[in-house]
Amino acid sequence: MKKLFSDEDLIKNLSLYYLNRHLKKKPIEKYHRTIDASMLHDRDKYKKKSEILLLNSFMHHFPEITFENLTCESPDFIATFNNKKIGIELTEVINHLEMKKAESTLNKIFRQAEILLEQEDKGKYRGIYFVEFHSHFNFENLEEQQENILSIYKSIRKNKPSGCVKSLRKSHHRRNVFITHEYNMSLFDELCSAKIVELIEKKNEKFPYYDRSVDECWLVIVSDMNSLASRYTFIQDKEHLSAVKSPFHKIFHLENLCGGLTNIK
Repeated sequence: MKKLFSDEDLIKNLSLYYLNRHLKKKPIEKYHRTIDASMLHDRDKYKKKSEILLLNSFMHHFPEITFENLTCESPDFIATFNNKKIGIELTEVINHLEMKKAESTLNKIFRQAEILLEQEDKGKYRGIYFVEFHSHFNFENLEEQQENILSIYKSIRKNKPSGCVKSLRKSHHRRNVFITHEYNMSLFDELCSAKIVELIEKKNEKFPYYDRSVDECWLVIVSDMNSLASRYTFIQDKEHLSAVKSPFHKIFHLENLCGGLTNIK
C-alpha cells in the first residue's frame, strides 16, 4: 500500500516549490498543468505534484529526461530517456519515524496561523516565514495549541518573536502566506543505510506488478530535506548499499535540497 500524505504535508511540499532557486521551472509548471488537467481526484493531484517536485533535483542530473505519463501507478511515472521508455518508481525514506506524526501536527498549527493572517490581510503578510521555537515549546499539547497558534500569528504580525516563538525570518513568496519550521540540523544526524536497503527490498517484492511495457524500471529513493522527518547529514555504512540485489535496472538515492545523488545500482 502506498504511503499516504496528509493534506498539510502535500500543501507544504507544493509551497516549497517557490523556495528553490534551482528548480527547472518551465518543465515543472508544464507537468503541474498536465496533472491539473487530468481526471485525478484533487487529493491525488496534490500527491502527484508533490512527487514530481521531489524529482526536480533528479532532472538536473538527467536533463534529457522527459515525462510522458504523470498520472500512472506502478510505477509512479513513465519517462523517455535515450530513446528508451523508462518507468520511475519514487519512494521517500523516513529518517525519523517518530517525527512524522509530530511534523503533521506542527503543519496543522502553521496552517491555522496562516489562515488568520490571510483573513486579516493576505497581500500584506504574503511571504514564507521560518519559525524557530523555544526549547519548552510543546506543540502536541492540545490545551496549548490555540495559544501557540496565536503566538505565531502575533509574531508575524509584529515581525517580532512572541510567546513560544524564539526567532523568525521571512523570505519572498509571490502568492501565499506560508509558515514552516526553521531549517536546523545536527551535524551528526546519520541516515542508516539499513533503512534504504529495507525500502529496496520492499519495492523488489512489488516489481513483478509494475508496467511491463517499459524498457527499464528505475527506483528513486528520496530524502525530502524540507521535511523534519527525512533530514540527514550523512549516510551511515554507505558501503553496504553496493551489495544490494534488485531487479530494478537502476537505483538512486537523492537528497532534494542540494541535489546530491548516490548511484546504488
